[in-house]
Amino acid sequence: MTLRVGIIGGTGYTGAELLRILVRHPYAELTAITSRAEAGNSVAELFPNLRGVTDLRFSDPGNTDLDACQLVFSATPNGIAMTQAERLLRAGVRMIDLAADFRIRDRVTWERWYEMTHACPALLDEAVYGLPELNRKRIRAARLVANPGCYPTAVILGALPLIEKGVVNLDDIIADAKSGVSGAGRSAKLATLFSEAADNFKAYGVSGHRHYPEIMQVFREVAGSAPGLTFVPHLVPMIRGIHATLYFKALDTNHDLTQLFSDRYAREIFVDVMDPPGLPETRSVKGANTCRIAVHQHAGGRVVVLSVIDNLVKGAAGQAIQNMNIMFDLDEDAGLDRLALVP
Repeated sequence: MTLRVGIIGGTGYTGAELLRILVRHPYAELTAITSRAEAGNSVAELFPNLRGVTDLRFSDPGNTDLDACQLVFSATPNGIAMTQAERLLRAGVRMIDLAADFRIRDRVTWERWYEMTHACPALLDEAVYGLPELNRKRIRAARLVANPGCYPTAVILGALPLIEKGVVNLDDIIADAKSGVSGAGRSAKLATLFSEAADNFKAYGVSGHRHYPEIMQVFREVAGSAPGLTFVPHLVPMIRGIHATLYFKALDTNHDLTQLFSDRYAREIFVDVMDPPGLPETRSVKGANTCRIAVHQHAGGRVVVLSVIDNLVKGAAGQAIQNMNIMFDLDEDAGLDRLALVP
């Protein structure tokens, strides 16, 4: 089959990754990509890595027939997809939002963290949280998928087996996470200028980060109650990658936790569980739709989980395409069989 696909807002890093993967996808035909600022310009002019691969041009969103698509990815800033979702769904177009508009089901919580009025609360309950390792069945039937955030993907996959089996104390979970600067987007910001981010390492969002309620929502649903979570993100001087170090207190030190993780993810082609004393590195997943995990148990009963992803692939565009493949009953790894780039 050939799947007609469109992208709303394809000029950022996430849009660039969608393009990079979709132009080589065996079942997808990219028919439209919108951008007000770049309308009329060649995609390959903005992204020279696509020269000779696509002759597609950016089009103005007001003059683009997205209704002809079977699926539309929204790779826009927060607050845009929620103004377009209802119309697209009415036209029979399925949608994957790579921003945060539909990730949190409680409108009040969403508006508090994102500091704007939600324009489409009627779809919050219908939207499916697009973490395939948790919601594959619901994703397959979904009209609207909320693609997870990058930090939540690494943190949730690193914690899920422990929470599902109830083998750790849920009152004291610590998620210490680091991200490369591409996670902040492509627009110019003081904190991500080369001279600010290079040779530097710092925490941010310590008192509260927008991905916190997203992680908590999933943990609450899996555990049946709200856990105690401390989540602190950091900016590190690299372009791609997330490394999440998760700390738990074991309730029973007799469990073989590596085996627990291996069993949980045995059928998950994009989750790799390392044997002890494995230490996953961000460069081992660069450019790949892979989450690599290792579990370490300390003598004092502390469990440490290391979880790494490429924030632009498994943390964004790759996971979105994985969701697309599931929604249309394609091979789940279609277009996503690329190995990581090393070094």
